[in-house]
Amino acid sequence: MAVNKRNIMTRYFFVMLVMSLVGIAIVVKAAVIMFAERQYWQDVADRFVGVNKSIPANRGNILSADGKLMASSLPEYRIYMDFKAGGETKDTMLVNHLGEICEGLHKIFPDKSAAEFKAHLLKGRKKGSRNYLIYPRRISYIQYKEAKRLPVFRLSKYKGGFHEQEYNQRKKPFGSLAARTLGDVYADTAQGAKNGIELSFDTLLKGRDGIRHNEKVMNKYLSIVDRPAVDGCDIISTIDVDMQDICEKALVDKLKELNASVGVVVLMEVQTGEVKAIVNMMKAGDGNYYEMRNNAISDMLEPGSTFKTASIMVALEDGKITPDTEVDTGDGVMNMYGSKMKDHNWHRGGYGKINVTRILEVSSNVGVSYLIDKYYKDDPQKYVDGLKRMSIDQPLHLQIPGEGKPNIKGPKERYFAKTTLPWMSIGYETQLPPLNTLTFYNAIANNGVMVRPKFVKAAVKDGEVIKEYPTEVINAKICSDHTLTQIREILRKVVSEGLAKPAGSKQFSVSGKTGTAQISQGAAGYKTGRTNYLVSFCGYFPSEAPKYSCIVAIQKSGLPASGGLMAGSVFSKIAERVYAKNLRYDLQAAIDSTTNVIPSVKAGDLREALYVLDKLDVPVQDRLSHNKRQEQWGHPQEAPDAVILQGQESAPNAVPSVIGMGAKDAVYLLERQGLKVRLSGVGRVKHQSIAGGSHVVKGATVLLTLK
Repeated sequence: MAVNKRNIMTRYFFVMLVMSLVGIAIVVKAAVIMFAERQYWQDVADRFVGVNKSIPANRGNILSADGKLMASSLPEYRIYMDFKAGGETKDTMLVNHLGEICEGLHKIFPDKSAAEFKAHLLKGRKKGSRNYLIYPRRISYIQYKEAKRLPVFRLSKYKGGFHEQEYNQRKKPFGSLAARTLGDVYADTAQGAKNGIELSFDTLLKGRDGIRHNEKVMNKYLSIVDRPAVDGCDIISTIDVDMQDICEKALVDKLKELNASVGVVVLMEVQTGEVKAIVNMMKAGDGNYYEMRNNAISDMLEPGSTFKTASIMVALEDGKITPDTEVDTGDGVMNMYGSKMKDHNWHRGGYGKINVTRILEVSSNVGVSYLIDKYYKDDPQKYVDGLKRMSIDQPLHLQIPGEGKPNIKGPKERYFAKTTLPWMSIGYETQLPPLNTLTFYNAIANNGVMVRPKFVKAAVKDGEVIKEYPTEVINAKICSDHTLTQIREILRKVVSEGLAKPAGSKQFSVSGKTGTAQISQGAAGYKTGRTNYLVSFCGYFPSEAPKYSCIVAIQKSGLPASGGLMAGSVFSKIAERVYAKNLRYDLQAAIDSTTNVIPSVKAGDLREALYVLDKLDVPVQDRLSHNKRQEQWGHPQEAPDAVILQGQESAPNAVPSVIGMGAKDAVYLLERQGLKVRLSGVGRVKHQSIAGGSHVVKGATVLLTLK
């Protein structure tokens, strides 16, 4: 037993010794790794686990009130070549396929010949460049995908060397329409937005970037998403694309006619304050007009005669005058504290004795200034308080940045002279942005309720409304109902019987007020060199049940200058076209459900058209082949009582005519013939670069223009 115990103890101590030595070795090795070899193992770890990389979120779209895309982010690319990638094998392939590659690049980018591309690529190959720019400009996603199909380029960047840099470019499908209101983003979208809706709603639009890292697992690198990207919300604006287009065309035509420098139009829905159209045009050095800044909300100019309405409303509300109160305006010239107040017709003898209604109809400076000076010269603060009571002095706190703050003088200010009150009353010595003037007139149209102009209705994510922006009331009642009734009747007569007749319409009644004001040149005053004028008209329509309010303001140099003839005529065109647009919708809504309406049908696959028309119970004059399984293409025609489906024959080796077709059918027909297709615009095909019936050249590119 003693021998066995001794053997056991010996083994026990031996095992303990070995374990102790192993433990000491582990501790020593750990210490060496932690301290002596720390940097080495850190470098090894870094090779297996990539650093965090950002996953960019897709910026949300800006949509019109009727769902049309007004601003969206689309990818653009710069394409490069790494001539050292892939070694000699790739280089041999590149040389063997160089001609084919250059011909392909020429077809994608016709502005450079195949020979130019060849010389360019050979130059990069000679340099051995690893990041050689193949084409100097950014290209679209479609062009990038076409280039990626070329020999060698279709290989991975490590084998073929072809690689790209992606940019997230902001595009406006409707071009300059409401461009300043929509706003812009920086070329590097990571820097965010510059102005407009893009800036004000940047937080909602940009979303949240995700995070990922590369990790080597089983000899393969995997992209591990640590936090997924959250795409931005879509913003639903109040802009109506059709109304915006109507306003822009009407304004630009007049600006060109007058050779004016600046023009503004804002069209607003009366009850909601939704801005349906906003146009800001400035003349550039090339003689054309562009949207350069948001003049409608930022221009601080003396409004001129459109301000007379506010002055008369103050006196009406205070009970100082009635619409029948008479003023003897004499020969159109009145001495006001050593300065001469003149009517526009003073050289023709003036208007003589006229009442308040007629004073606004003919926009008499003498009449308005005489009344305001007579009743408020001893207490000018009461007049200013009357203006403030109507909130005409309040900033609008708009949804977009850049608005100017109204400047309404008070008698306690340093430069409030005796002449200030009479000149204030006719729209001088005070500054208002055009949109503030419109907001005031909109309140008159809206039964005295002043609402805040609105540019955005809602933020939407995946079809679900995330946030709504309801109509906000600035002033629940700018004046009494009695004053409101009086001023609305006067404004109606200004258009029907006064100087604003050019703003009227034979189809419906219009109310509003003209404005013609000299633009101050600062310290030089109003009479230095050639005088600049602001001609304007602000009003609403239809007078009886106002639906829209609108302001037109034009800055021009020299005489003649007439708010009625110049701005009023633009207002009339806009009002009639907008009214007709809405009337058309009303008529469509009023059509009896049993009435057959003959729709306009796109050219294309007539079998699909027949199927849809049958389901809608639209009468069809069927001229199709009886074999319904056979493809039949053609151009439907509209007859008074039916849609005529007229098929067309196309030779096997001829380019199909796709005029009138939608993009889907047009692309299908052309690509089936071995042609490549590039699209420009939206809607139906209006033009194809290779005429229908031409002989097919396989691989040729057809440019389709859609409108």
